[in-house]
Parts: sequence; C-alpha cells; structure tokens
Amino acid sequence: MNLSGFDLNLLRVLDALLREGSTVRAGQRIGLSQPAVSAALGRLRHALGDPLFVRQGQRLVATDFARSLEAPLTDILGQLEALLAGPPAFDPATARHRFRISGADFFSQLLMPHLADALSRLAPGIKIQMTNIHPGEEYHALEDPSVDLALLPETRFPDWLEHEQVLESRLVVIARQGNAHLAGAGIAPGHGIPLDLFCGIGQILFSPDGSLRGLSDTVLDQIGRTRDVVMTMPAFVGVCNAVAQSDFIALVPHQVAHHMAGPLGLDIYPPPFEIPPIPLHMGWHRRLTGAPPQIWLRRQVKDALHRLDA
Repeated sequence: MNLSGFDLNLLRVLDALLREGSTVRAGQRIGLSQPAVSAALGRLRHALGDPLFVRQGQRLVATDFARSLEAPLTDILGQLEALLAGPPAFDPATARHRFRISGADFFSQLLMPHLADALSRLAPGIKIQMTNIHPGEEYHALEDPSVDLALLPETRFPDWLEHEQVLESRLVVIARQGNAHLAGAGIAPGHGIPLDLFCGIGQILFSPDGSLRGLSDTVLDQIGRTRDVVMTMPAFVGVCNAVAQSDFIALVPHQVAHHMAGPLGLDIYPPPFEIPPIPLHMGWHRRLTGAPPQIWLRRQVKDALHRLDA
C-alpha cells in the first residue's frame, strides 16, 4: 500500500472500532457521526484488503487481521499523541542539561557567580559553559547551534535573532585610593575630574582585541580631545587590578567599578564628559524561543542581572 495516498485519520476510526465494537459508540468516542464512521470503515476495508469487522447481532467482531493490528495501533497513536503534545516539561531540579552562553568578561565576573548560586540550589544536574565573545562578531556566535544564549551590546540585530535588554551600563572612572594625580589636585572620590587632568593621566583600556580606542575615544573626538591610553587588557578584572597597583586610571562599567572597588581599594569618579550609557541584551536564535530549558535559562539570567543592577 502507498502510504502517501492513505488518510491517517482513518487509524483513529479503526482504533475506536476496535475498542468499542460499534459504529455508534466509536463515533461518540472520536466525535464523528455514525454514517461518517461507516463510510470510514468502508475506506479502511478497501485500503487494507480485509473486511476488518463482521456483524454479530448488534456488535461488530474484529477479524483476526484487525485484531492483530490492535496492539501496534495503540502504540503508534500513543506515540503520535506524545509527539504532538508539545515540548516535554522541564524540571530544573532533576534535569540533566548543558547550556552554553557567549559573553564578555563583564558577565564572567558579574553574572556567573549568581548563576553558580542558582545552579547549586535549584539545578544540581545542569552545567553551564561560558565562552568569550569577540567584538564585532557578537550575534554571529548564535549561528552556532550549540550556543543557547549570547550576552551582547545593543546593535542592529538580524531577523532570526530574538533579544531583550537586561542591563544598562554607565562608564565611570576608577583610580586607586590615594592616586597621586587626583590627590595632588585635591579631587575627592565622587567629585568631577577636570577634562585636562583626565586626558593627561595614563589610562588602561578594556580591549579584547588590543585596540587603543574605545567608545569614550569616539566621544572625545567630537569635542576635539584625546586621552593617553598606555595599556590594554582583555579582561575587566585585569584592568581593575592594574589600576589598583598604579597611578593609572580607567573607564569601566559602573557595575564592575562598584563590584571591585571594595576588595581592591578603588575610588570611583564620574567621567568629565557625557558618555552614552551602553544597553546590554541577551539574544537567542528564534528556534529556541519556545523550548522550556531555554525559557528557564533566560529567566535565570534576567533575574540575576536585574538583581545586579539593583
């Protein structure tokens, strides 16, 4: 028999007839009229080359061939119902799952400790791998089917990528307590640094690719000024540690500054010029939007970052 010409809905009718032994009761079981069931039975007999049922009084008695179909038909219909029931439920407490997140060093420092706490309490069988994301190639990471989520600055997102803003960062100046340049100018922590002084102090720049220019240099260009970048590092933790051991300064996201200020003995100052805040998004491929494990992951990331922002 050519399956392409067979109406699979007839299998529901056959299953109901095998269970009920009556065209009337079979129709009631699957929501069809008695004439519709009788017509479907005629099509089944023609397609399968067997009478399937013979009448015995008020009952329909299955032929040996029809009875041989009962058990495998029940299994097949059960599998189809499970297949079409939608994604299976996701229980993080018992799940064995692996997630891969791409993001900058910023998130390694500030997000991952919160996720580690969530995993240890809520999801002991789940593993999370975080990989570095390269400037200019942020959303390309999600073209890799093994990547579940990317954390990236706002950009022109492609149509296939879903995204949601989860954080906004402002750049602030950090300096070690007692920085010679700032202390010599009598500038207390939290107070403004004159632009001339700011541009004259050696600075350390977070730069994954080693570039000597960042967002703030573009802003400085617009007012005809430049700063003295003396060192670059691919990790914010390295930038903060280098500032803590020198009289250099750095511009870092305010979340990083407040996270590192106490342990490293850093002071925080507002920048001497207006720098637009940086919106940060989590992004994922549209194919993952409705998957329960990914929904859980996105909720954990969003909650952790909102707590961090607060």
